[in-house]
Amino acid sequence: MKMKFLGFAGIAIALFIGGCGTPTYYGKVDKTPYDIRTCLRQLANGSEIRQDMIIDRLVAYKSKRILEGYREGKKVFESRMSLGKNGDKGPKMEAGDYKTPEGNYRIVRKKCDPRLYRSLMVSYPNKEDLARCKAKGLCPGGYITIHGQPKWNADGRGDAYTLAHDWTEGCMAVPNKAMDRLWAGVRNGVPITIHP
Repeated sequence: MKMKFLGFAGIAIALFIGGCGTPTYYGKVDKTPYDIRTCLRQLANGSEIRQDMIIDRLVAYKSKRILEGYREGKKVFESRMSLGKNGDKGPKMEAGDYKTPEGNYRIVRKKCDPRLYRSLMVSYPNKEDLARCKAKGLCPGGYITIHGQPKWNADGRGDAYTLAHDWTEGCMAVPNKAMDRLWAGVRNGVPITIHP
């Protein structure tokens, strides 16, 4: 039992510090999938998109921890996901609350990330979020994404652990293989609905 606890404690520490630092790997220049140079080249010429993998709508179900992708009304993608640390305690209300938003948004940017693999930026806050926060005198925050895993879990061996916990700051985290599928199929402007 003690070894099991130490294993979980080690993973928890890795989750906490895994997103920090520069893009190096064991003191050498990063040659992992987190090396952003190739990723940036793909984005510059649009070569990351595959026509046979297009997704034209995303739907997230926070209570089920499921992200789905559709093409012309047919489901073509499904993945488990993690949420913000307080992701299931209602919609995001302000910066730093660690909640995941709820509502209708769009994917507005793709980002090559040396810390959390790749990411798709969500258009949070929308008009409704801004109005709700203004009425309560709150700052809505921002920079909500769908992203992959921290560098320590590049090969997916820790997916069972990360997907069993909500550990982000409000984002939706999927396994890197699922992120590869989204990366190849989702263009900027694709709508995403995030349900409670």
